Amino acid sequence: MTALSAAGLSAIAPQLERLAIEVPSWAYGNSGTRFKVFTTPGTPRTVEEKIADAAQVNRTTGLAPAVALHIPWDKVDDYAALRRYAEDLGMTIGTVNSNTFQADQYKYGSLTHADAAVRRAAIDHHLECIEIMTATGSKDLKIWLADGTNYPGQGDMRQRQDNLAESLAEIYAALGDEQRMVLEYKFFEPAFYHTDVPDWGTSYAQVAALGDKAKVCLDTGHHAPGTNIEFIVMQLLRLGKLGSFDFNSRFYADDDLIVGAADPFQLFRIMAEVVRGGGLDEGTDLGLMLDQCHNIEEKIPGQIRSVLNVQEMTARALLVDQDALAEARGNQDVLAANAVFMDAFYTDVRPALAEWRESRGLPADPLAAYTESGYQARINEERQGGQQASWGA
Repeated sequence: MTALSAAGLSAIAPQLERLAIEVPSWAYGNSGTRFKVFTTPGTPRTVEEKIADAAQVNRTTGLAPAVALHIPWDKVDDYAALRRYAEDLGMTIGTVNSNTFQADQYKYGSLTHADAAVRRAAIDHHLECIEIMTATGSKDLKIWLADGTNYPGQGDMRQRQDNLAESLAEIYAALGDEQRMVLEYKFFEPAFYHTDVPDWGTSYAQVAALGDKAKVCLDTGHHAPGTNIEFIVMQLLRLGKLGSFDFNSRFYADDDLIVGAADPFQLFRIMAEVVRGGGLDEGTDLGLMLDQCHNIEEKIPGQIRSVLNVQEMTARALLVDQDALAEARGNQDVLAANAVFMDAFYTDVRPALAEWRESRGLPADPLAAYTESGYQARINEERQGGQQASWGA
């Protein structure tokens, strides 16, 4: 494996400096498996403590200047004050994520429900989220729906799509001039016969009907095994409809593990298409976010490792020799073209990135710096009593 030189890093630094990865507030709360949520010392009890933990990731890496909220998990009385609190820590409020999957009334759907009263409640929740966006300075409303059915004949699939279109149109109309809606998709779970937004095509069809402020959100864990995710990345960028990423990793389904853990080459291939599609260009509106739950590992180090994984694979993607690649493709030289990709992937960028971080006033080893900071020991001691944040809290 060759190592990236300082000169080589200098050539890609302008784009690498634009890399910013939003972290999710819920990643700092207690998490676990489908069967149990595990408690850990130092877990945040308030959204302010979640933001304080997120700020540690940015302080050590310089890569995570925004934190996403989940409503109602992160509800507060004063969102302007929450914005100021985040800004005092060098953070901004990122995406506001809606939640229509934990209330009893949404058992059979939310924005797609057959009952207009339930749809009304779900729409009103999203209108509340837009108000929160305005108060916090957030630009993106992210919608992920658990809506779907478990059995053939259970619901009218076509009518549910019509209901969804009507619901989204009302939410879209409430967006401010600088605000966007991103519609996520997931091919199964919790609905097992069909989900109402199961794939990128359905999400695209719905947002394309709305307008320029509606785009697709791609979660890397939300596809059937064997899906060529980088092809979807390319297509949505080509169409100008890829709004944001939810980065994570998986072995079987939507595992929400540390991004790049299972298949770092996939992450490299995805970032190669992000680079190719202008996702790191100046002025890009593509949002990159983690969507992970740290079930058995420590939360803050897990987030640090995650953003570093993205940075490393982004650096490798930026090293793809585009001239050599174009020549090989022009000659229909299959192996030479593949070799260009593999040479970039097998370049060890870690030492050069460590030196680059130091040159920018950041720790060469962010994980070691966090451990040495004593922050974890301090919050373990200070955060006694109260209700720890978790799924749904």
